[in-house]
Amino acid sequence: MLENLRNYKITLASNSPRRHELLKGLGIDFTIKTLENVDESYPLTLAPVDVAKHIAQKKADAYKELIGEDELLITADTVVVANDEILGKPKDRVDAQRMLSLLSGITHEVVTGVCIVTKEKTILFDSKTEVTFSKLSESEINYYIDTFAPYDKAGAYGIQEWIGFVAVESMAGSYFNVMGLPIQRLYRELLKV
Repeated sequence: MLENLRNYKITLASNSPRRHELLKGLGIDFTIKTLENVDESYPLTLAPVDVAKHIAQKKADAYKELIGEDELLITADTVVVANDEILGKPKDRVDAQRMLSLLSGITHEVVTGVCIVTKEKTILFDSKTEVTFSKLSESEINYYIDTFAPYDKAGAYGIQEWIGFVAVESMAGSYFNVMGLPIQRLYRELLKV
């Protein structure tokens, strides 16, 4: 599949092991390249649900001059939005506890922005998934943080880990989007390249 990509060297600009795993699942060869200190800021006037797409575009812009004629670059960013607050990666344990306490017993939205770039074309899209958590006790939150150290995950949780098994009551949208890459939508967009 994705025969249209055979003339491209595909690069995933991400340190996320989950994104690596998901892209590998498409059966395409790719390399991983990351730049340090890519600006991930966004205007505070931007709607929370638009932030991930904005940052994915900024990440792609940082690589634009480095892309060769035969290269295709994929960037992504994921945010969790709860009560109109953007929950990125927690700064520390207290921040992770705060985020998980906020998510406890409510429905939140996970938004992943993705940018696909070649010399000729840019495709920018996002995917949104609603996730409902059951009420979590303080001991459950502490157990999860102590055992899984979710400091590299937006919203301080990984749906594929213990917390996903015990807290997710329902979900509307892509499970893989919550993991960090809406792989089905990415596949459909790659077919257009």
